[in-house]
Amino acid sequence: MMENKNSEILNSILSVYGEEDILIADGFNKAIIGIDQNTTRLIYSYTKIIQILMEDDMTREEAIEYFHFNIQSAWIGEKTPIYCMDD
Repeated sequence: MMENKNSEILNSILSVYGEEDILIADGFNKAIIGIDQNTTRLIYSYTKIIQILMEDDMTREEAIEYFHFNIQSAWIGEKTPIYCMDD
């Protein structure tokens, strides 16, 4: 059910803003919680990203470390997604 809700969130965002203006983090669609309307940057849930990484056989500690070093610290330009620390 949650995956459908997140797919609806992404589809709704893309229907308003179009794909060209949105940078999507591969593999983390279930973690999308919204968009910053001023910058058209997707907002991802930190908690949900950690859960997704743990589903890929990482421990919580490994997932947190991976997130900080490989996701949060990756700057891809002005459209880099926003990661909401929600835990």
